[in-house]
Amino acid sequence: MPIWSRFDRSSTPTMTEPAWHSFPRTEQVIQASIARGQNPGVQLYVSRRGERFFDAGYGDGWPGVPMTADSITMWLSAVKPVTTVAIGQLVDRGQVEIDQPVVSWIPEFGQRGKESVTVRHLLEHTAGFRFVAARWSFDPWDEIIQTICQAKLEKDWVPGERAGYHVASSWYVLGEIVRRVDGRPVDQYVREEIFEPLGMDDSWLAMPEDRYDIYGDRIAPTFQTESGEEFANPVWSTSAGAAICRPGGSGRGPIRELGTFYEHLLAIIAGKSGIVTLDTLRTLTTRSRINMFDRTFNHTMDWAAGFMVDSKHHGEETVPYGFGRYCGRSTFGHAGAQSSTGFADPENELVVALVFNGMPGEAAHQPRLRAICNAIYEDLEIA
Repeated sequence: MPIWSRFDRSSTPTMTEPAWHSFPRTEQVIQASIARGQNPGVQLYVSRRGERFFDAGYGDGWPGVPMTADSITMWLSAVKPVTTVAIGQLVDRGQVEIDQPVVSWIPEFGQRGKESVTVRHLLEHTAGFRFVAARWSFDPWDEIIQTICQAKLEKDWVPGERAGYHVASSWYVLGEIVRRVDGRPVDQYVREEIFEPLGMDDSWLAMPEDRYDIYGDRIAPTFQTESGEEFANPVWSTSAGAAICRPGGSGRGPIRELGTFYEHLLAIIAGKSGIVTLDTLRTLTTRSRINMFDRTFNHTMDWAAGFMVDSKHHGEETVPYGFGRYCGRSTFGHAGAQSSTGFADPENELVVALVFNGMPGEAAHQPRLRAICNAIYEDLEIA
């Protein structure tokens, strides 16, 4: 029997914690997504000007187990900015330069057309090796790196002159740069240099298997809900799977902790010292890939060096993984495939982090994501 069929959808889902502000439109979007079978639950965090407005779970994480604010949810690619900031810290230490070729640290990467690829190309998704024959969730780290290094640049691709979102490949290279420069595996580095200093105690890029078991019912996997045979991905929803480090996609934790990450970045912009310098943060979050057609998303999208940025001017109702119609021009963040997003809107001093624990397909998710982002702004009366 599919796991999804054991969820009780006969009654209206309720929040497991109270909100600090009325969010009627947002709740309608959440209720609709659960009623349609797109996801069994939602975890949402909203803060503005440092004040917490919403921190709650909604619906179920597992059959019969409520989603709470403390549930450990999957962020998928919404974790990419964390790896980006790890690179930024190495920039601050003078150990990495954004426009330096990757071969400066990984000499064997420089083959089959990839010799000129820089760190910036990796971060802006203009490097040109999207499709690599690696088994991301099964092959050992060193074998994956070797496979990437031996991969050929895509035909007619000049790094920096074409754009196409790299789901995984380039982020392993960024993780390997961290390892070769610092000496620690990227998951350990992120845990010790970003998560722990920010008090993100339950956030992981690779969760130890014993910790997965300790968390127990707090673990809330993401379900495949598109086909009608809904199931929890067997790789993602096991202790062994949670222990695998994928620098561009294996983040987990309560979604409020992803919100904490963005609150910290807003504080740096406001002038406070933090885990990365203001100059470096501006380099990472300021749009630098402009008006380029993304060959993965099949849409023109702007980008920063490791962060997605507001691109609604390229099509408010069509741009994928945006932050809604009301976000400020300087909004930066990142989404996770068909499920999650986290972003900071400096103009409105707003932080949003959320996860739907169901992947219903792009055609269903994109309207769902736009609807909840728009509803949050409308409920806060900053639309």
